[in-house]
This record gives sequence, structure tokens and C-alpha cells, in this order.
Amino acid sequence: MPDIVERPSPNFGPRRESPIDMLVLHYTGMRDAASALARLCDPASQVSAHYVVDEDGTIYRLVEETQRAWHAGVSQWRDIRDVNSRSIGIEIVNPGHDFAYHPFPAAQMAAVADLAHDILGRHPIPPRNVVGHSDIAPARKIDPGEKFDWRGLAAQKIGLFPLARETTSRSLLDLLAAYGYDVRDAAAAIGAFQRHFRTSRINGVEDAECRELAAALSKLAGLNYE
Repeated sequence: MPDIVERPSPNFGPRRESPIDMLVLHYTGMRDAASALARLCDPASQVSAHYVVDEDGTIYRLVEETQRAWHAGVSQWRDIRDVNSRSIGIEIVNPGHDFAYHPFPAAQMAAVADLAHDILGRHPIPPRNVVGHSDIAPARKIDPGEKFDWRGLAAQKIGLFPLARETTSRSLLDLLAAYGYDVRDAAAAIGAFQRHFRTSRINGVEDAECRELAAALSKLAGLNYE
């Protein structure tokens, strides 16, 4: 288990559903770790996460995993609507798109991987349920964003990432809905998929490359993709 600094937040409550079967990754979107920790531990903010990972790799525990942290907001993944009750939330220190968004340092990504492996060892979280905030709230959120190394995590068996493309006759929205996305806002859902899996062009528009990557992702998840 990685070394963890205790930094308790008052912002939590009892879980309303079970099991814990999702891991949600966020960026803090604030200027520095101190600002993020202060907000996540401020009772007036009514937000929190289970863990915060600083840029130097320091891991802070804010809420015990047995409790429901307040990190997901209004969100949905597959048939899960109370994401907070079913998930562990990790906030990753990064200023985000509103400030000076930049790649996540190697020490930070290594700490995220160590923490994620530890969490996955304790909870029945399938790879398909390792998601970003933008995946579960595509109309509201864009974090952890296109500079986050999802591919590197998948190489360490944390989540899924398509390395090839598969031919499919299905539409991209059909594939995304089957995988878990809320596709009621089509452009937002496609943009979230692109931000996670096709970062070279993020425009919210369906194209052949996205369809074939989504088919390959579905294949990795054991879903019908043809």
C-alpha cells in the first residue's frame, strides 16, 4: 500500500448503494494543491474526494473508502446514477483548463497507478468502470482532460484503452451508450470519448476513426461491437 498522508474532510456521508464498483479520476482545476485541499476540506464547499494526489506524488486521504465522498455530482455511468455511492474518487492536482493546464508529471502518474492498483485490489471494479469525470458527466465536465495518460494506466491494467481499430456497422453513439456513456447530449458524449481515447481531434463529431476505436474498446470490454 502506498504511503498516505491523512487530511480528513468533513464532507462525506453514508453510502446508499453497493457494491463499490467504480473508480473516478478528476483533476483539481485549481492553482495548487493547497488551494484544492482547502476547498475539499471546507464544509461550506460540500465537495470532497477519497484521495488527492499531488504533483510530487504525495497522496492525501480525505475520506475513508467506506464512506460516500462528494466528488461526482450529477452524473451517470451505465445504469448507475448515484455514482458517489458506488465509487472511489481520486482528485489529481493540476490547474486545469481554466489556468495553465499541463501534462501530469511522471511522479504523480506513478502515485496514481500505485493508489489505483491498491484500490482495485480491494473492490470489484471492472476495467470498464475506471473512468474520468468527463466520462460520467460529459455535458458538465472535461477533466482530467486530454493530457492525462489513460493509455499508460491501461498498460498497467488500470482501465481500458484501444490500441487498434475494429470494423463495425454500428453508430458511434450506439457503441458509447452500450459501453456506459450518457448519450442524450450527443456532441458532449462524443467529445468526452475523444478526450479520453482520441485526443488528436476533440470536436464532438462522429467519424470513422472514433467508431472503430469505440468498437475496439467494446471488444476489450467483452461487448458486442460488430
